[in-house]
Amino acid sequence: MSDAAVERRIAAFVDKYTPAIAAQLRDARRRLRAHFPRGVEMVFDNYNALVFGIGPTDRTRESFISIAGYPKWVTLFFLDGASLDDPQGLLEGDGKQVRGIRLKTPADLDSPAVAALVAQAIAPHRDALAAAAPLSTVIKAEAEKQRPRRPAASKT
Repeated sequence: MSDAAVERRIAAFVDKYTPAIAAQLRDARRRLRAHFPRGVEMVFDNYNALVFGIGPTDRTRESFISIAGYPKWVTLFFLDGASLDDPQGLLEGDGKQVRGIRLKTPADLDSPAVAALVAQAIAPHRDALAAAAPLSTVIKAEAEKQRPRRPAASKT
């Protein structure tokens, strides 16, 4: 699939969201990608969320950081987040590995505290990323059945 075709598919995935969440998701994706001149962006239009994961190769298990779009918010996930030093207490979750930050705005990615977490997440992968090809995007999954991408209408 050409780069243009991949981006058209991604635009269709993002367009399922409300305009506000779609704009946040596009902006967060752009800001996250700015940290990665090399590697692979993997796209998963899953049952629960639209996910943009980054890794040095297109192997799903090598993805270590991602942005996920939900009907009401966008979350930055660290797949090895439990091991990160988080002096500001930004990371949410209590699983064995994954931690996330629900972004109030995509600009949160540029805050010093979040940038420090992103740098920590990148550190163990620095050599593999340096050896990777220039950043490319691949669509890894598109679930047939999905939860609605827009919040349910409130009952009045």
